[in-house]
Amino acid sequence: MQKFIGTGVALVTPFHSDKTVDYTSLVKLVNYQIDNGINYLVINGTTAESATITKEEKTEIIKIIIKTNKGRLPLVLGVGGNNTQQVVEELQTLDLSGIDAILSVSPYYSKPTQEGFYQHFKAISNASPKPIILYNVPGRTAKNMLPATTLRLANDFENIIAVKEAGNNQQQYYELLKNKPKDFLVISGDDDLALGVVLAGGSGVISVIGQGFPKDFSTMIQLGLQGKNEEAYKLHYKLMDVVSYIFEENNPAGIKAVLKKLRITLDTVRLPLVSASAELQQKIANFIDRY
Repeated sequence: MQKFIGTGVALVTPFHSDKTVDYTSLVKLVNYQIDNGINYLVINGTTAESATITKEEKTEIIKIIIKTNKGRLPLVLGVGGNNTQQVVEELQTLDLSGIDAILSVSPYYSKPTQEGFYQHFKAISNASPKPIILYNVPGRTAKNMLPATTLRLANDFENIIAVKEAGNNQQQYYELLKNKPKDFLVISGDDDLALGVVLAGGSGVISVIGQGFPKDFSTMIQLGLQGKNEEAYKLHYKLMDVVSYIFEENNPAGIKAVLKKLRITLDTVRLPLVSASAELQQKIANFIDRY
């Protein structure tokens, strides 16, 4: 459980200008996180554009990250979808050696009932050989998994160890924190709310902006975990504008604009996403120049 306290980052998938996967930049990105204090890495999540990378590319990405990581940080793999049986089969056939946990997004598009959410994750729990972090992100899935459902799953299945909550709803965080089982982790999936969630009793964050500013963002979260509010908020305010910028148009175009400015990877994304507009790229570049 201690592996997932602190700052995890949802890694992007770097692409060349021809939209093929840039594995050299991926290695650079992973080392940048490790060298600057990130606590764990999330592979092939939604920020990685998992909907548009092939099965073969996903396999190679996992292989490259495991090789680069060399056991230095815990690794979490995104395995989710709105076809429950397909997710179950994937968990039963994937080589999960070198992976510490899976992150499973709540079903998108289908808009299941709360009982549907429960039965979906029950099936995943029964199939998974690794601990599970639930991922609730109603802004993308079109349906909110309510705290009562998350807590029911937390109480009923020992291998469901955490939730990445990304509803951008402070009250929902409070309900989870107030009523969760003792060892269950509530992890922020909202970069703008992450510090407040930690100070309220959360276990940390799975961040997008953290991969652009890993040292300061992870330091902010550690200060929050230590209850050092004043020092933590100085970093929060320092980063606040760029957190807003990267989500102005779409994710991960915003964070890729940051990583382009930092010369870690290009800002290329795959359709239907497009790169950040010139205006947004300029705002981000100006922020980094001042930073």
